[in-house]
Amino acid sequence: MTAEGVIEGVADPSYLALHPRGHTLYAVDEQQNGTVTAVRLADRRILGTRTTGGALPCHLSVHPSGRWLLTANYLSGSVAVHPIDATGALAEPSDVVAHLVPPPGPGQESAHAHQIITSPDGRFVLAVDLGNDTVYTYRLDPTAGRLTRIAQVSLAPGAGPRHLAFHPRGKFAYVANELDNTVVVCAYDPATGDLSPGPTSPTGSGTGGTRNYPAQLLVGKSGRFAYLANRGDNSIARYAVEASGARLRLLNTVPVRGDFPRHIAFSPDERLLFAANQRSGSVTVFRADPSSGRLTPSGAPYPAPGAACALVRF
Repeated sequence: MTAEGVIEGVADPSYLALHPRGHTLYAVDEQQNGTVTAVRLADRRILGTRTTGGALPCHLSVHPSGRWLLTANYLSGSVAVHPIDATGALAEPSDVVAHLVPPPGPGQESAHAHQIITSPDGRFVLAVDLGNDTVYTYRLDPTAGRLTRIAQVSLAPGAGPRHLAFHPRGKFAYVANELDNTVVVCAYDPATGDLSPGPTSPTGSGTGGTRNYPAQLLVGKSGRFAYLANRGDNSIARYAVEASGARLRLLNTVPVRGDFPRHIAFSPDERLLFAANQRSGSVTVFRADPSSGRLTPSGAPYPAPGAACALVRF
Protein backbone atom coordinates (compact mmCIF):
# COMPACT_ATOMS: atom_id res chain seq x y z
CA MET A 1 0.00 0.00 0.00
CA THR A 2 1.19 3.50 -0.83
CA ALA A 3 -0.30 6.85 0.09
CA GLU A 4 -2.10 8.94 -2.53
CA GLY A 5 -3.02 11.93 -0.41
CA VAL A 6 -5.22 13.11 2.43
CA ILE A 7 -8.73 14.55 2.45
CA GLU A 8 -8.79 17.29 5.06
CA GLY A 9 -11.67 19.11 6.70
CA VAL A 10 -13.62 16.11 7.98
CA ALA A 11 -13.90 15.99 11.77
CA ASP A 12 -13.33 12.54 13.34
CA PRO A 13 -14.37 10.39 10.33
CA SER A 14 -14.76 7.07 12.11
CA TYR A 15 -16.88 5.30 9.46
CA LEU A 16 -17.14 5.59 5.68
CA ALA A 17 -19.59 4.62 2.95
CA LEU A 18 -19.54 4.94 -0.83
CA HIS A 19 -22.41 5.98 -3.08
CA PRO A 20 -23.56 3.06 -5.30
CA ARG A 21 -22.37 4.96 -8.39
CA GLY A 22 -18.97 5.52 -6.79
CA HIS A 23 -18.83 9.29 -7.19
CA THR A 24 -19.27 10.37 -3.55
CA LEU A 25 -17.78 9.31 -0.24
CA TYR A 26 -19.70 9.81 3.02
CA ALA A 27 -18.17 10.01 6.49
CA VAL A 28 -19.67 10.20 9.96
CA ASP A 29 -18.18 12.91 12.15
CA GLU A 30 -18.18 11.12 15.50
CA GLN A 31 -18.69 14.12 17.77
CA GLN A 32 -21.11 15.17 20.50
CA ASN A 33 -23.06 17.20 17.96
CA GLY A 34 -23.05 14.55 15.27
CA THR A 35 -22.68 15.36 11.60
CA VAL A 36 -22.11 13.61 8.28
CA THR A 37 -19.94 14.89 5.44
CA ALA A 38 -20.11 14.24 1.69
CA VAL A 39 -16.92 14.29 -0.41
CA ARG A 40 -16.85 14.27 -4.24
CA LEU A 41 -14.11 11.82 -5.14
CA ALA A 42 -13.29 13.19 -8.61
CA ASP A 43 -11.61 16.24 -7.09
CA ARG A 44 -11.85 15.41 -3.36
CA ARG A 45 -14.05 18.42 -2.80
CA ILE A 46 -16.24 18.54 0.31
CA LEU A 47 -19.85 18.95 -0.81
CA GLY A 48 -21.13 19.88 2.62
CA THR A 49 -21.80 18.70 6.16
CA ARG A 50 -25.19 18.05 7.75
CA THR A 51 -26.35 17.36 11.30
CA THR A 52 -27.43 13.81 12.17
CA GLY A 53 -29.83 14.99 14.85
CA GLY A 54 -27.94 12.96 17.45
CA ALA A 55 -24.66 12.41 19.27
CA LEU A 56 -21.56 10.40 18.34
CA PRO A 57 -22.67 8.90 15.02
CA CYS A 58 -20.61 5.77 14.44
CA HIS A 59 -22.00 4.06 11.32
CA LEU A 60 -23.61 4.95 8.03
CA SER A 61 -24.67 3.29 4.79
CA VAL A 62 -26.23 4.35 1.51
CA HIS A 63 -29.57 2.89 0.45
CA PRO A 64 -29.19 0.87 -2.78
CA SER A 65 -31.33 3.45 -4.61
CA GLY A 66 -28.58 6.01 -3.98
CA ARG A 67 -31.21 8.50 -2.77
CA TRP A 68 -30.85 8.13 1.02
CA LEU A 69 -28.01 8.13 3.54
CA LEU A 70 -28.70 6.14 6.73
CA THR A 71 -26.81 6.97 9.93
CA ALA A 72 -26.65 5.45 13.43
CA ASN A 73 -26.15 7.86 16.35
CA TYR A 74 -24.42 5.86 19.08
CA LEU A 75 -24.70 8.06 22.16
CA SER A 76 -28.25 9.27 21.58
CA GLY A 77 -29.53 5.86 20.46
CA SER A 78 -31.18 7.10 17.28
CA VAL A 79 -31.02 6.63 13.51
CA ALA A 80 -31.25 9.32 10.83
CA VAL A 81 -32.14 9.55 7.14
CA HIS A 82 -30.65 12.18 4.80
CA PRO A 83 -31.81 12.80 1.24
CA ILE A 84 -29.05 12.60 -1.40
CA ASP A 85 -29.36 14.80 -4.48
CA ALA A 86 -28.14 14.07 -8.03
CA THR A 87 -24.69 15.50 -7.27
CA GLY A 88 -24.22 13.30 -4.21
CA ALA A 89 -24.69 16.17 -1.76
CA LEU A 90 -26.84 15.80 1.35
CA ALA A 91 -29.93 17.65 2.53
CA GLU A 92 -30.98 18.07 6.15
CA PRO A 93 -32.43 14.90 7.77
CA SER A 94 -35.83 13.80 6.53
CA ASP A 95 -36.25 11.66 9.65
CA VAL A 96 -34.59 10.94 13.00
CA VAL A 97 -35.95 8.01 15.05
CA ALA A 98 -34.98 7.34 18.67
CA HIS A 99 -34.83 3.81 20.10
CA LEU A 100 -36.98 4.38 23.19
CA VAL A 101 -38.39 0.84 23.54
CA PRO A 102 -37.33 -1.55 25.03
CA PRO A 103 -35.45 -0.14 28.05
CA PRO A 104 -31.63 -0.40 28.13
CA GLY A 105 -30.06 -3.78 28.74
CA PRO A 106 -28.07 -4.84 31.82
CA GLY A 107 -25.32 -2.37 32.66
CA GLN A 108 -26.41 0.07 29.95
CA GLU A 109 -27.60 3.59 30.71
CA SER A 110 -29.40 4.13 27.40
CA ALA A 111 -29.90 2.93 23.85
CA HIS A 112 -26.78 2.94 21.62
CA ALA A 113 -27.52 2.60 17.91
CA HIS A 114 -24.42 1.03 16.35
CA GLN A 115 -25.31 0.11 12.77
CA ILE A 116 -27.96 0.73 10.12
CA ILE A 117 -28.09 -1.20 6.83
CA THR A 118 -30.52 -2.20 4.09
CA SER A 119 -31.65 -5.81 3.68
CA PRO A 120 -30.21 -7.66 0.65
CA ASP A 121 -33.42 -7.29 -1.36
CA GLY A 122 -33.73 -3.59 -0.52
CA ARG A 123 -37.15 -3.96 1.11
CA PHE A 124 -36.24 -3.14 4.70
CA VAL A 125 -33.76 -1.17 6.81
CA LEU A 126 -32.29 -2.83 9.91
CA ALA A 127 -30.74 -1.00 12.86
CA VAL A 128 -28.61 -2.72 15.50
CA ASP A 129 -28.69 -1.24 19.00
CA LEU A 130 -25.98 -2.24 21.47
CA GLY A 131 -27.56 -0.44 24.43
CA ASN A 132 -30.87 -2.27 24.54
CA ASP A 133 -29.84 -5.58 22.91
CA THR A 134 -32.27 -5.10 20.04
CA VAL A 135 -32.35 -5.20 16.24
CA TYR A 136 -35.06 -3.02 14.69
CA THR A 137 -36.59 -3.49 11.24
CA TYR A 138 -37.94 -0.43 9.43
CA ARG A 139 -39.67 0.29 6.17
CA LEU A 140 -38.26 3.33 4.37
CA ASP A 141 -40.73 5.55 2.51
CA PRO A 142 -39.05 6.01 -0.91
CA THR A 143 -40.65 9.41 -1.42
CA ALA A 144 -40.63 11.09 1.99
CA GLY A 145 -37.52 9.41 3.41
CA ARG A 146 -39.22 8.47 6.65
CA LEU A 147 -38.81 5.26 8.66
CA THR A 148 -41.68 3.14 9.97
CA ARG A 149 -40.82 0.43 12.48
CA ILE A 150 -42.39 -2.88 11.50
CA ALA A 151 -40.51 -5.39 13.70
CA GLN A 152 -37.91 -5.72 16.43
CA VAL A 153 -36.16 -8.62 18.07
CA SER A 154 -34.41 -8.74 21.43
CA LEU A 155 -31.18 -10.68 21.79
CA ALA A 156 -29.84 -12.14 25.04
CA PRO A 157 -29.77 -9.56 27.89
CA GLY A 158 -26.32 -8.01 28.01
CA ALA A 159 -25.30 -9.36 24.59
CA GLY A 160 -24.54 -5.89 23.23
CA PRO A 161 -25.17 -6.43 19.49
CA ARG A 162 -22.81 -4.28 17.44
CA HIS A 163 -22.82 -5.25 13.75
CA LEU A 164 -24.93 -7.50 11.52
CA ALA A 165 -23.99 -9.15 8.23
CA PHE A 166 -26.30 -11.06 5.88
CA HIS A 167 -25.64 -14.35 4.16
CA PRO A 168 -25.79 -13.72 0.38
CA ARG A 169 -28.92 -15.86 0.01
CA GLY A 170 -30.75 -13.46 2.32
CA LYS A 171 -32.25 -16.06 4.65
CA PHE A 172 -29.80 -15.72 7.55
CA ALA A 173 -27.97 -12.90 9.29
CA TYR A 174 -25.07 -13.02 11.75
CA VAL A 175 -24.78 -10.56 14.63
CA ALA A 176 -21.51 -9.76 16.44
CA ASN A 177 -22.21 -9.20 20.14
CA GLU A 178 -19.66 -6.83 21.63
CA LEU A 179 -20.44 -7.33 25.32
CA ASP A 180 -20.90 -11.09 25.73
CA ASN A 181 -18.19 -11.93 23.14
CA THR A 182 -20.33 -14.11 20.86
CA VAL A 183 -21.78 -14.27 17.37
CA VAL A 184 -25.44 -15.22 17.02
CA VAL A 185 -27.01 -16.76 13.91
CA CYS A 186 -30.46 -15.35 13.11
CA ALA A 187 -33.00 -16.64 10.63
CA TYR A 188 -34.34 -13.80 8.51
CA ASP A 189 -37.77 -13.65 6.89
CA PRO A 190 -37.46 -11.46 3.76
CA ALA A 191 -41.25 -11.21 3.52
CA THR A 192 -41.75 -9.61 6.93
CA GLY A 193 -38.29 -8.37 7.94
CA ASP A 194 -38.39 -10.48 11.11
CA LEU A 195 -35.22 -11.89 12.70
CA SER A 196 -35.27 -15.05 14.82
CA PRO A 197 -32.15 -15.56 16.98
CA GLY A 198 -30.69 -19.05 16.97
CA PRO A 199 -27.43 -20.60 18.16
CA THR A 200 -24.40 -18.60 19.24
CA SER A 201 -20.87 -19.24 18.03
CA PRO A 202 -17.58 -18.57 19.83
CA THR A 203 -15.26 -15.81 18.65
CA GLY A 204 -12.07 -17.80 19.07
CA SER A 205 -10.66 -15.22 21.46
CA GLY A 206 -8.00 -16.50 23.86
CA THR A 207 -8.40 -17.35 27.51
CA GLY A 208 -5.42 -15.35 28.75
CA GLY A 209 -7.53 -12.80 30.57
CA THR A 210 -7.68 -10.17 27.82
CA ARG A 211 -11.19 -8.82 27.38
CA ASN A 212 -12.41 -9.23 23.80
CA TYR A 213 -14.87 -6.97 21.97
CA PRO A 214 -16.09 -8.43 18.66
CA ALA A 215 -16.42 -5.77 15.97
CA GLN A 216 -16.98 -6.13 12.23
CA LEU A 217 -18.40 -9.24 10.51
CA LEU A 218 -17.83 -10.09 6.85
CA VAL A 219 -19.48 -12.82 4.79
CA GLY A 220 -17.99 -13.77 1.44
CA LYS A 221 -20.07 -13.52 -1.74
CA SER A 222 -19.89 -17.30 -2.14
CA GLY A 223 -21.55 -17.72 1.25
CA ARG A 224 -18.97 -20.32 2.28
CA PHE A 225 -16.87 -18.34 4.76
CA ALA A 226 -17.32 -15.56 7.29
CA TYR A 227 -14.80 -13.44 9.20
CA LEU A 228 -14.90 -11.54 12.49
CA ALA A 229 -12.60 -8.81 13.80
CA ASN A 230 -11.68 -9.44 17.45
CA ARG A 231 -10.64 -6.29 19.33
CA GLY A 232 -8.64 -7.15 22.45
CA ASP A 233 -7.68 -10.60 21.26
CA ASN A 234 -6.38 -8.75 18.18
CA SER A 235 -7.24 -11.50 15.76
CA ILE A 236 -9.52 -12.33 12.86
CA ALA A 237 -11.71 -15.39 13.26
CA ARG A 238 -12.53 -17.51 10.21
CA TYR A 239 -15.79 -19.48 10.07
CA ALA A 240 -17.16 -22.10 7.74
CA VAL A 241 -20.76 -21.28 6.86
CA GLU A 242 -22.76 -24.49 6.91
CA ALA A 243 -26.34 -25.77 6.51
CA SER A 244 -27.12 -23.23 3.76
CA GLY A 245 -26.26 -20.39 6.15
CA ALA A 246 -27.92 -21.69 9.32
CA ARG A 247 -24.69 -22.52 11.14
CA LEU A 248 -21.23 -21.00 11.69
CA ARG A 249 -18.33 -23.30 12.55
CA LEU A 250 -15.18 -21.67 13.89
CA LEU A 251 -12.15 -22.81 11.89
CA ASN A 252 -9.29 -20.76 13.32
CA THR A 253 -8.04 -17.29 14.19
CA VAL A 254 -5.04 -15.38 12.83
CA PRO A 255 -3.18 -12.55 14.59
CA VAL A 256 -4.07 -9.21 13.08
CA ARG A 257 -0.54 -7.80 13.56
CA GLY A 258 -2.02 -4.65 15.09
CA ASP A 259 -3.99 -3.44 18.07
CA PHE A 260 -7.81 -3.20 18.25
CA PRO A 261 -9.07 -4.09 14.75
CA ARG A 262 -12.24 -1.98 14.60
CA HIS A 263 -13.12 -2.77 11.00
CA ILE A 264 -12.33 -5.27 8.24
CA ALA A 265 -13.12 -5.10 4.54
CA PHE A 266 -12.66 -7.14 1.37
CA SER A 267 -11.19 -6.03 -1.92
CA PRO A 268 -13.82 -6.24 -4.70
CA ASP A 269 -12.59 -9.69 -5.81
CA GLU A 270 -12.39 -10.82 -2.14
CA ARG A 271 -8.83 -12.07 -2.60
CA LEU A 272 -7.57 -9.46 -0.13
CA LEU A 273 -8.84 -8.60 3.34
CA PHE A 274 -7.91 -5.32 5.06
CA ALA A 275 -8.01 -4.70 8.82
CA ALA A 276 -8.09 -1.18 10.29
CA ASN A 277 -6.32 -1.31 13.67
CA GLN A 278 -7.40 1.70 15.68
CA ARG A 279 -5.01 1.70 18.63
CA SER A 280 -1.85 0.80 16.70
CA GLY A 281 -2.73 3.20 13.89
CA SER A 282 -2.22 0.71 11.11
CA VAL A 283 -3.91 -1.21 8.29
CA THR A 284 -2.89 -4.83 7.76
CA VAL A 285 -3.49 -6.81 4.58
CA PHE A 286 -4.20 -10.51 4.19
CA ARG A 287 -4.54 -12.72 1.15
CA ALA A 288 -7.76 -14.75 1.30
CA ASP A 289 -7.70 -18.17 -0.37
CA PRO A 290 -11.00 -18.56 -2.30
CA SER A 291 -11.17 -22.34 -1.83
CA SER A 292 -10.39 -22.56 1.89
CA GLY A 293 -10.96 -19.00 3.12
CA ARG A 294 -7.58 -19.15 4.83
CA LEU A 295 -5.91 -15.80 5.54
CA THR A 296 -2.19 -15.21 4.91
CA PRO A 297 -0.42 -11.96 5.88
CA SER A 298 0.67 -9.86 2.90
CA GLY A 299 3.30 -7.18 3.31
CA ALA A 300 4.05 -4.95 6.27
CA PRO A 301 1.28 -3.09 8.13
CA TYR A 302 0.55 0.32 6.61
CA PRO A 303 0.71 3.30 9.03
CA ALA A 304 -2.67 5.05 9.35
CA PRO A 305 -3.11 7.03 12.58
CA GLY A 306 -6.34 6.16 14.42
CA ALA A 307 -7.45 3.76 11.68
CA ALA A 308 -11.14 3.05 12.32
CA CYS A 309 -12.53 2.02 8.93
CA ALA A 310 -11.17 0.54 5.70
CA LEU A 311 -13.12 1.17 2.52
CA VAL A 312 -11.62 -0.44 -0.57
CA ARG A 313 -12.21 1.15 -3.98
CA PHE A 314 -10.24 -0.17 -6.96
